[in-house]
Amino acid sequence: MGKTFQKPEALAETITHYCPGCTHGVAHRLVAEVIDELGVRGKTVGIAPVGCAVLMYNYFTFDFQEAAHGRAPAMATGIKRVRPDLVVFTYQGDGDLASIGMSEIVHAANRGEKFTVIFINNAVYGMTGGQMAPTTMPDQRTTTSPFGRKVLDTGMPIKMAEMLAALQTPAYITRQTLLSPKYINKAKKAIKQAFSYQIENTCFSFVELVSTCPTNWGMTPLDAIKWAEEKMLPYYSLGVFKTPENGNEVQTPDSTQ
Repeated sequence: MGKTFQKPEALAETITHYCPGCTHGVAHRLVAEVIDELGVRGKTVGIAPVGCAVLMYNYFTFDFQEAAHGRAPAMATGIKRVRPDLVVFTYQGDGDLASIGMSEIVHAANRGEKFTVIFINNAVYGMTGGQMAPTTMPDQRTTTSPFGRKVLDTGMPIKMAEMLAALQTPAYITRQTLLSPKYINKAKKAIKQAFSYQIENTCFSFVELVSTCPTNWGMTPLDAIKWAEEKMLPYYSLGVFKTPENGNEVQTPDSTQ
């Protein structure tokens, strides 16, 4: 009898350190499946962030580098320019990418660097204790905003996909989510498209994934999914914001995508 479901070769036989209900594991599997399907495991290099995924180099069976906090795009730029034959991607959370790494990601996208970014948006700093992140929702409680994020003091959450899509440089920019199987299937298609653009040397690619953090949100995994659907998805619209085919024209995202 044939197998219909098995572990991707790109994933290692290692138990992850992630909390119960965390969607990092789902994102890891999608990346691994895509790399296997594209047949590029032997020439792929991942850049691990500073954040919850700091140990992700233990969970894959291809080469990895560890970057300083927020500097993954700079490291990916160097590797890709020296070895353009490699498939290079960064995997970053909202604190790593949207806070200390904001300058790095904006300029890498503006230069049109030919690597791929997987951006995990769970609206909070995870590894360091649940502090408010640039993506934290209005009135969301965190360890540094115990009475909720007040937008008059801290501004609105930053929409990274929309910000990068506004740049003039052609790119593939999309936001998907990992909250249910129907969304996960679309997220995988987006990740595969992003890597395909890189393999074809077409453009910079950025896949934002709306995710959950039950531990730091103080919720059960099921409650966290419900909260993300009710609070995050109305603000962080899902869909494709930009493709290299549409040039400088920013697309209106389709919430059904």
